[in-house]
Amino acid sequence: MVFLDLIQANEIMPLLIATGLGSLIGLEREIAGKDPSLRTFSLICLGSCLFTIMSTEAALGVPNADPGRIGAQLVSGIGFLGAGAIFRSKDGVAGLTTAALIWMTAAIGMSVGFGKYKTAITSTIIALAILTSLSLVHKIFRALRSDK
Repeated sequence: MVFLDLIQANEIMPLLIATGLGSLIGLEREIAGKDPSLRTFSLICLGSCLFTIMSTEAALGVPNADPGRIGAQLVSGIGFLGAGAIFRSKDGVAGLTTAALIWMTAAIGMSVGFGKYKTAITSTIIALAILTSLSLVHKIFRALRSDK
């Protein structure tokens, strides 16, 4: 507990919020039976938040420092992680939604890291709404196509 006393609540809260938002997205993936799921999305969001916080902190008091530099690298770097989730099979391309969700989760973590909590929470809600509602629409269209 002595360790936690040394850390101020304002340093912990963004990390916990990012982890929670990433967990919500991961939970949706878990419920949908998709991989990656809970742990992966929690860690993507947490890591993105941490990189953003560290980028911002590193730029404080440094003339001409750009706190967005690490964030810019995060955007392209997370793209490589997402690309690994995409694969082509005889049935078509799979993993595009997962790749987009990895990218979105990183953006949510960055939003939290920059202190844009409302934006991060709203984006998480919208992403979850897209996943759940459009999944239903997708199932309906798939059922209609199979009836022909």
